Amino acid sequence: MNDALTFLHGFGARVLLVYALVLGVWGTYHYFRNQRLSGGFRSGYLIMGGLTPLQGLIGIAAVIAGGTPREGLLHMVYGVFAVIFVPGAYLYSRGGTDRRETLVLAAASWILAIAYFRGIATG
Repeated sequence: MNDALTFLHGFGARVLLVYALVLGVWGTYHYFRNQRLSGGFRSGYLIMGGLTPLQGLIGIAAVIAGGTPREGLLHMVYGVFAVIFVPGAYLYSRGGTDRRETLVLAAASWILAIAYFRGIATG
């Protein structure tokens, strides 16, 4: 059971990394074209916001099933950061101009890609 959870947690981390990179490119494209974000981008960002805690729950289940994170606490810090940062950035982006919203959510996607990568790199 632990091997399956560990595999799912690792695979999910890589999927979220690619997902955040795609959103980062998409949002940056809209920002430099001076376009507002589409409903598809916002929906994609919210999906990432739902998948991030699910990824964390799979990791917690893997630890409960007997696994140990290789680098311990730092790996979990990146996960907690991502879980808090996704909705925080979304709520912060809501008050202001369309261009500001585009900038905040595109930047948040890049920051999350870095956090996901660091989480993968630490264990």
